[in-house]
Amino acid sequence: MTDPQIVLTERVQQALANAFGSEHADADPLIRPSQFADFQANVALSLAKRLRRAPREVAEALAAELTDFPGKVEVSGPGFLNITLDDSWIASEATGMLKDPRAGVGTVTPPRTVVIDYSAPNAAKEMHVGHLRTTIVGDALARVHEHLGNSVIRQNHLGDWGTPFGMLIEHLLDIGEETAVAQLEAGMGTEFYQAARHEFDSDPEFKARSRARVTTLQSGDPDTLRLWHVFMDATIHYFNKLYSMLGVTLTDADIAGESMYNPMLDQTCDDLQAAGVAVMSEGALCLFPPGFTGTDDKPLPLIIRKSDGGYGYASTDMAAIRYRVHDLKADRILYVVGADQALHFRMVFAAAQQAGWLPDTVSAEHVQIGMMLGKDGRRFKTRSGESVKLMDLLQEAVDRASAAIAERGYDEATRAEIAQAVGMGAVKYADLSVSHDSEYVFDFDRMLKFTGNTGPYMQYATARIRSIFRRAGIEPAQADGAIVLGEPAERALALHLLRFGALVDQVARESEPHTLSAYLFETASLFSTFYEECPVVKEGVDAETRAHRLALCALTLRVLETGLGLLGVPVPERM
Repeated sequence: MTDPQIVLTERVQQALANAFGSEHADADPLIRPSQFADFQANVALSLAKRLRRAPREVAEALAAELTDFPGKVEVSGPGFLNITLDDSWIASEATGMLKDPRAGVGTVTPPRTVVIDYSAPNAAKEMHVGHLRTTIVGDALARVHEHLGNSVIRQNHLGDWGTPFGMLIEHLLDIGEETAVAQLEAGMGTEFYQAARHEFDSDPEFKARSRARVTTLQSGDPDTLRLWHVFMDATIHYFNKLYSMLGVTLTDADIAGESMYNPMLDQTCDDLQAAGVAVMSEGALCLFPPGFTGTDDKPLPLIIRKSDGGYGYASTDMAAIRYRVHDLKADRILYVVGADQALHFRMVFAAAQQAGWLPDTVSAEHVQIGMMLGKDGRRFKTRSGESVKLMDLLQEAVDRASAAIAERGYDEATRAEIAQAVGMGAVKYADLSVSHDSEYVFDFDRMLKFTGNTGPYMQYATARIRSIFRRAGIEPAQADGAIVLGEPAERALALHLLRFGALVDQVARESEPHTLSAYLFETASLFSTFYEECPVVKEGVDAETRAHRLALCALTLRVLETGLGLLGVPVPERM
């Protein structure tokens, strides 16, 4: 079961070699979907100049070579090849796809080790909406790579170290461990931080204690480390509530926070300095990766040890990239981080290459995450200008979903289950349906609609197919017969479904989950047309036609549920 576009590319490339010589076998046939046929190949127009022949003459020579071909090829206009596939070929491929447990999605050979750095909240503060996109996009990419057979190593790079923890630990001691744990586990991290900050700014004695506590923390004092663990355990407990609610796959085993790299920082700096890559500049140890200059046209520094001896993000990121390449044996590293960090990561990657820590065989990529905006087009915040707590946002999504299905007659337990799935599906799909590097407007009214390109619409599409099987009295897995095409709507749906495997490959290759969302929405739209034009279980449909159409329904359901699963969007049985 292969994407028709890939099949056609291979066939046309062979025709190019046969007609014009093997040196043209790798030319891009420029095959695109067409309104005049299934596909159109435009290679004759680009090749004609090189061959010094008329484009239509080139196209006719290609068409003459496309004899052993599952379809019809016609030359059109100045030299387009219009390609229409045989219904029997589409049906045969779709039937094979139905019988494939993976619905046409292959596995990579050999598998690669893909390290994905995502979510990464700051443990000193509450998770807010700014962490939503990095968490959702990163988790979708992890699911896709695992489905393709890659070895995925998740890295939740928590902000769990540094000078703020001196005042946080002192505040914990002041209010008592039990009270502190209760607050942190209840999601009051921001309030906890603000209270500690107020004391730090207003009480000189508290400030002195906090600074002294930073020193004991960094020196590894056992009692201070115990208090740090009390704080972190309570904070992670709360993070896990959010991850569970969102249905993301991060676990405690995936935590690789800043504290993990702290013991490596001295050696990181020493090794970079010994290699001659890091140099002292104005009292700080800096890297100057080539090609980066400031507004004054002077080389831009990446500071890995400050003039006061402290470390920053660059220090940790250099240690992390070496660890991920050397210890985790990464073939590919994806950093799912805000777009505002683009320059920082370009410099880190360049510096790692300069140091020999990032060989050409390993790719490091910044999957840039755009900002979430409110309806006013500004950064999404509360009316008072504060960041919106992520838990509050998610709970509102569930509450609104519950209200939306209130009149559907479900008992309380079923309604709660569906509302949870719809609320989380709406939030996640709204994010994943736009390009990860673009800004998008967070709008509950739009994302919770049951029409249009929304999570609830996608969930409803799967629920509607399941309802067809309930009326037919069989399970989807029992509809395993042949797919036969007789109507245009059947053909359009089946042809589209054949693209699924190649589309999943593309998502992994280009780190673009929104392309999968767009594909699934088109799938649901084509199914809706099929459902309206091709009765499946209505009275008057003969048994043979019913069986063929149930098979097509089963394949559609498999593709939708698999695709939504890769995005992390839950699929309720009923809506």
